[in-house]
Formats: sequence, C-alpha cells, structure tokens
Amino acid sequence: MPDVPGGPAASAPRPVPLPIVLVGPMGAGKSRVGSRLATSVGAPFVDTDQRIVERHGPIEEIFAREGESFFRAVEREVVAEALREEAVVSLGGGAVLDPATRRDLAGLAVVWLQVSADAVAPRLSGGTRPLIADGGLERWIRIRDERRPLYAEVAGLTIDTSRRSVARIVAEITEWAGARA
Repeated sequence: MPDVPGGPAASAPRPVPLPIVLVGPMGAGKSRVGSRLATSVGAPFVDTDQRIVERHGPIEEIFAREGESFFRAVEREVVAEALREEAVVSLGGGAVLDPATRRDLAGLAVVWLQVSADAVAPRLSGGTRPLIADGGLERWIRIRDERRPLYAEVAGLTIDTSRRSVARIVAEITEWAGARA
C-alpha cells in the first residue's frame, strides 16, 4: 500500500545516525535547535549544561565556588557520558576546549551552529553566563573567535543560526545526518 500524505509513514522520524552533536558558542541556539531536532528525529535530547546543573547546581555558582577548571572537569565527564547515548546532544560552548572531547567527537555527526554578534546580543542580554559576566558582547566575541578553530576541527556541517528559522535549521541537519546513514 503506498504512503499517503499525513499517513503513518509521513509522521515517522527519518532514520539518522545517533548521536547528533551540536557545538558552537553560547547563544547560538544549541538547546533550542537540539530540542526541536530530537523531536523531529524521534530521539532523546541531552543538554550537557542542563545535566551539569541537575547534578551540581547552577553553572555560575560552580564557577564562583569551584572555579573554571573544576567546571571543565565536571563538563568533560558529563560530555563523555552523553556522547555514548543515542540522542541529540547539545554541548556547552567550551566543551570543545578539552582534547579528549575533540577525540570523542571524531567520526560523529557534529554540527557547528554559528551566530553573528549582532544576532546574539539580544539572546545574551540579562543572562547569567559566567564567562561573559565581565566584558559582555566584546568578551563573547573574543571567546567565539578563540574557539572557532576547534569548532571547525570537529564539525561536519556548519549552519549560521543568525537569521534562520529553527524549523529550517532542523530540516537541514536532518537531511545532512540522514545522508550519513
């Protein structure tokens, strides 16, 4: 029996290799895109920053209480765990700083979500992100530029989220990941 529009085959998730991993700077839309992508492909969504918060408390408090090196060790542990799951995984912006994480990403479906400074400014306003608390948008630009080569190293697909709808971004990632299957 042929598939009919709106029938069971139309709503079935497209098979894609998992995990699909989203990397990029803070404010690029990794959590938002990741959640929608996971729904689209019928997979769980893992936000590693959220998992850290659930286990250790707010990230800004971890930075204040324990420092960045402690946070990065916790982050590495959570990321290594998440990358073993059949899920859509959103990594914190600095997760790619760890060489072991970059090695773990080799061969996986990794998408680098880019965003312009103009587009990210309203997304960051009023936030509690510890690395840009002092320095604002200028600090964000420096961090993004420092990490750019690491994102490029691990990513198989790059998408600019500055002026594109989440639905369009999800469709592009799904098509790319499906072609990898």
